[in-house]
Amino acid sequence: MNPLLDKLHPYPFEKLRQLFEGATPNPALRHISLGIGEPKHPTPPFIKQALADSLDGLAVYPVTAGTEALRRTIAAWLERRYGLPPLNAATQVLPVNGSREALFAFAQAVIDPSANALVVCPNPFYQIYEGAAFLSGAEPYFVNSDPARNFGCDYDSVPEEVWKRVQLLYLCSPGNPTGAVLSLTDWENLFALSERHGFVIASDECYSEIYHGDEAPLGALQAAHILGLSSVDKPYARLVVFSSLSKRSNVPGLRSGFVAGDADLLKKFLLFRTYQGGAMSPPVQAASIAAWNDEAHVEDNRAQYRAKFDAITPLLQEVLDVQLPDAGFYLWADVSRTGLSDTEFARRLYAEQNVTVLPGSYLAREAHGTNPGRNRIRMALVAETAEGLEAAQRIVQFCNSLTK
Repeated sequence: MNPLLDKLHPYPFEKLRQLFEGATPNPALRHISLGIGEPKHPTPPFIKQALADSLDGLAVYPVTAGTEALRRTIAAWLERRYGLPPLNAATQVLPVNGSREALFAFAQAVIDPSANALVVCPNPFYQIYEGAAFLSGAEPYFVNSDPARNFGCDYDSVPEEVWKRVQLLYLCSPGNPTGAVLSLTDWENLFALSERHGFVIASDECYSEIYHGDEAPLGALQAAHILGLSSVDKPYARLVVFSSLSKRSNVPGLRSGFVAGDADLLKKFLLFRTYQGGAMSPPVQAASIAAWNDEAHVEDNRAQYRAKFDAITPLLQEVLDVQLPDAGFYLWADVSRTGLSDTEFARRLYAEQNVTVLPGSYLAREAHGTNPGRNRIRMALVAETAEGLEAAQRIVQFCNSLTK
């Protein structure tokens, strides 16, 4: 067996299952899960219809690069959404079977394991980044999020000797689990570091279309364009972005996303994926074209999340330290005032109120003397508003019972 597999940590949901062993939830209450970030809003009917209408495509082997129609559709969406100059859909866009698969595979294509490589990851983080680093033969280097910086990471704190070994930097903006969005200044600093040290930036932007203010989150390609990095000889050099329809269009089971950016990187990544077997099914491609071409359902989806967060966040603020995030569908709450650790809070809440939340320490690693997820919980507000409100009310009742 590949010895690198032994470096992998149990996935957070496996740790949660172990945490709940022996805990008997209150039988008088139906279970409500805020633990998994799986969109629960209905899939738009027109996407399902486009999928059904294209089932004859199952008789055709798909090409790894996807159809020209899908690549052009994705390029056009990026241009509209981020105000980008025209992209070359043939060289700067690559459809993938969901951002998760592509984020993992990308490290295998980029990393030179003979070079004592490091992969920089935010902390807390999406677990795929760490697994991708280990199985590519590299080591992850974690940069802790800081509540004082709106949960941003202080990349200036990374020592020069570390940057010299970095081959890949994973970013998530809007962040999972914090919802933090990188600013133009953040991007400018990161681009300068990439230029100086030659590492690749992989920007995970799958939460970009769920935001709570009037201004849409800044994207990496957008920041590069604003800073003049899209018009040089090698536009978007060492930069790729990953996005997905899962959250935007409520189709996590469709497994449809894309990678876009540096044409030289995508050429090599396409070669890797040709051998890996990452071609997207033709019916999925047809449904994806329909989804990327429509914004009305995205606006409706965003409105539902805004209403839900506006109703639930004030309730939880009565008992927890939690703020409305910049974007995404998670609340990242500090439970310290309850007197319980994040794991104790999650286990007792499950047993007493039959509500599942995810301990924040499961989403982070001990780094630089601390685990930035400790004493925090992640709550995914993915269910319908009524169910989310009921869960919030139970959490309030649970927290109030701790002080009696």
